[in-house]
Amino acid sequence: MTKRIESDPCAVNQAITLIVYGREDCHLCQDMILALQNLQAQGSFDFQVIDIDTNPELVARYGAKIPVLLSPLTNQEICHYFLDLAALDDYLSKFR
Repeated sequence: MTKRIESDPCAVNQAITLIVYGREDCHLCQDMILALQNLQAQGSFDFQVIDIDTNPELVARYGAKIPVLLSPLTNQEICHYFLDLAALDDYLSKFR
């Protein structure tokens, strides 16, 4: 389930990259991914989806807390379970 979703291949170097930790058959994960894809048109960010079941350390760290939206740049958890638009906007505003 590891995949990279980019809003504009030409703007990759300018975009902020986020990570969604989740599971393949997780409806909350799919909801967050869909919401992020819809928001990509409005902002300059990319995200990568990582299936925690491919790594025992990630399962131990995140377990049932998924999906987790995280900044790999700061290692900051932005939100979990549901996309928190205010928290995401607050995080992204630091880079504008």
